[in-house]
Order: sequence, then C-alpha cells, then structure tokens
Amino acid sequence: MNLKAVAICLYIAGVYWLSSHMPAMHALFFPTLGAFSLLFIAHPFSPGKLGKVSFGAIVAVLIGTTLSYVYPGALSLLIDLLVVIYLINRFKWNAPPILAVSLIPFFVHTDYIWVIPASVCVSLIGLVLTLWIAHHVERIIPVQTRRASQAESG
Repeated sequence: MNLKAVAICLYIAGVYWLSSHMPAMHALFFPTLGAFSLLFIAHPFSPGKLGKVSFGAIVAVLIGTTLSYVYPGALSLLIDLLVVIYLINRFKWNAPPILAVSLIPFFVHTDYIWVIPASVCVSLIGLVLTLWIAHHVERIIPVQTRRASQAESG
C-alpha cells in the first residue's frame, strides 16, 4: 500500500471521528469523500485536475443546496441531476462523485443553508492538502533511501 492511500485512509478516519464527536461538524463526513479519495489517488498527482474536480463538486453542491432549499421535492432533484450531468459533460469533469455530492442536500438537512456546501468545501480542501503532503513526502523518501544505499555501498 502506498503512502497516499494510507494518508487518505487516516484523513477519512479523522474526519469521521471529528464529525461523530462534534455535532457541529457532522456534515464534514459524507460517503462520497471516499469516492473522491479513490478517484484522486488512482491518477497521477495533478493539482490542476484535483482543483478542477473539487471546483466541480463545490459548484454541484451549491446547485443541489439551492434547489433543495427552494423546493425540497422530486422536481428539484430531477433538475439538479439534469443540470449537474450537463455541467460534468460540458466541462469534462469526468468525476461521478460530483453528481453524488450534489444530492447530499436532499437527504441531509441542516438549520443553516450554508453548512453543507461549506462542509463539502472544507472536506475537499483537507483531502487535497492531505494528498499534496503525501505526494511531497513520497518524493522526499526515495531520495533519502537512495542516498543511504549509496553511502553504504560507497
């Protein structure tokens, strides 16, 4: 198992622990976070691609939140699905978890409209930062291992 996978697992477990022990942080943990994690580690590290997909997810959750707030029913859900699928195809986001994130406001209800979009944004920023740190640690570790091997043999 590589360092990025371990870092992501620790991150998700940490977010789960935080959300289950602090009621105000309940919306930070959502199952789609695992799907985003797998999507992000399945491809070479690219800040541009991670940013593009994260941006798409934030746009999608804002659309879902707005529609579910205006009219919390099947018609709003249908409109949400159609609009988000169109955006995924139009901007070539190629990330199915974006559609799933847009549905969160339809089954998670909060007292404040901003909680779900803010939680998705914070969770994804934390995920991207975790991957960024793991990527840089992976780049440093092999260099140090090679230097130690060369010192022993030389």
